[in-house]
Amino acid sequence: MRIEGVRVGHAEDVKGITGCTVVLLPPGTRGGVEVRGGAPGTRETDLLDPVNLVEEVHAFVLAGGSAFGLAASTGVMRFLEESGVGFDTGLARIPIVPAGVIYDLGIGDPSARPDEEMGYRACRQASEELARQGNVGAGMGATVGKILGYQFCTKGGLGTAFFEGKDLKVFALAVVNAFGDVVDEDGRILAGVRDAGGGFLSTERVMREAAGEKPFPVAGTNTTLAVVVSNARLSKTDVNWVAQRGHHGLARAISPSHTKLDGDLVFAAATGEVEASADLVGAVGASLLAEAVRNAVRHAESVAGVPAARDIIRG
Repeated sequence: MRIEGVRVGHAEDVKGITGCTVVLLPPGTRGGVEVRGGAPGTRETDLLDPVNLVEEVHAFVLAGGSAFGLAASTGVMRFLEESGVGFDTGLARIPIVPAGVIYDLGIGDPSARPDEEMGYRACRQASEELARQGNVGAGMGATVGKILGYQFCTKGGLGTAFFEGKDLKVFALAVVNAFGDVVDEDGRILAGVRDAGGGFLSTERVMREAAGEKPFPVAGTNTTLAVVVSNARLSKTDVNWVAQRGHHGLARAISPSHTKLDGDLVFAAATGEVEASADLVGAVGASLLAEAVRNAVRHAESVAGVPAARDIIRG
């Protein structure tokens, strides 16, 4: 499936085990965001508030590297400026490029981080092919279920999902680096914290048993980043409503979600092609994000000694 004018690009450092993903948007796209995690790393999210001036958004950037990875946005801005894209101030065009990052320094090389060059390269590699998944872009160094440390976590990744109706199209993308476990539609763990034998524990159960006796070893090293893009014609307020609904999808697929140790955020965008209600787009977007989160761990591959869900034998 394609949405007219929407392109997705990825760039990775395979040795360093990090990367970034860019979603390039067509002219006239309106954007929104909802941040619900307690440890976010972001750039330019305030511009998406409906009370603020700028109506258009030109790209979203998702990156590893923790706060260092926000530098990838500079490369995206450079690419867009060279393409003549940006908010016209009269003296220059300023690309509007909100960004969010995950902490992936715990595996691979902690000194390897997405930078300006990587962000630019992701733009150069962007295409209307939206379906790449797994150890891709910002999902390269993602992990889930880190309550007992990296030695007991499972590989996360990047996942996508699509809806195409008669006129309405919706695309969802998630970079899953969660503190909690990823669960299927029936609540069974797909990926998460493991015991010494390699089977899955439950993050919530571990939390209950710990009962606050000691701090968790990976505080502040988790985040799920998500994007919902539709071809709907929505106001800036309504696009923010869609971003809010998107968190319902994260909560369906991640247990627990939105903790103080996560930086969870959902970006949303509407390209303005067809009439559709915000409630419809929001409901579809939430369902797609739950699917994208599950797809992220189903398509992930083991790396740096962190096993992927596909490699774990369930009893």
